[in-house]
Amino acid sequence: MSFLSNLFGGKSKTKAPTPGEAIQRLRDVEEMLTKKVEFLEKKRDEELLIIKKNGTKNKRVSLQALKRKKRIEKQLEQIDGTLTTIEYQREALENANTNTEVLKIMGGAAKALKQAHDNMDIDKVEDLMDEVREQQQIADEISNVISNPIGFQNDVDEDDLMKELEDLEQEEIDKQLLETGETEPLPEVPSAEPVKKSKCLFKTQNSFAKTISNSFDFIKTPGSKQKDDDELEELAAWAN
Repeated sequence: MSFLSNLFGGKSKTKAPTPGEAIQRLRDVEEMLTKKVEFLEKKRDEELLIIKKNGTKNKRVSLQALKRKKRIEKQLEQIDGTLTTIEYQREALENANTNTEVLKIMGGAAKALKQAHDNMDIDKVEDLMDEVREQQQIADEISNVISNPIGFQNDVDEDDLMKELEDLEQEEIDKQLLETGETEPLPEVPSAEPVKKSKCLFKTQNSFAKTISNSFDFIKTPGSKQKDDDELEELAAWAN
């Protein structure tokens, strides 16, 4: 206890170490006690070898070694308890040091936040937000007015436009129906040969020409005979 009191200053009037300094000192003590544990464990193993070597053949030597072994084990138990206490205290100091640093940072942040809000008034902030909302509303109204087309929509009735659109659609549908509908079939090409002029028809034409010639015989004069012959020949040629 006196060792620890001397290590950390005890009740002296010296200034208390900082958490960081205390943590470092505890780590130094842990390192020292760990080395002592290693030394004592080595000594315990040596005494155990002596006991095994002598056994009951040399009782005095074996008993002395066993006593030393018991004392070493008791010291190891004490040091183990001390190390547990030091480890717990070191962890508590580390946590406290961490909390202290966190509190310092939070305190600094709170001061910075307070300084940032020194020039702010809640009423002024609310007035500013109201003004922002009002200006946003005005901007929306202006956008709506600008985006609303003028001129053309006032001159044309929307119902008339829809009627014209329906007529155009119907016209297009009718056109498509006519293009896709069935057309009347063309007459088939005749496969038989055309009928030739019959001899009967030729005889009839000649008889007709002779009848016309006889009908004019009663009006013929000597001077017009040549003329009549020419006309008859022309008529006969026409009949043929």
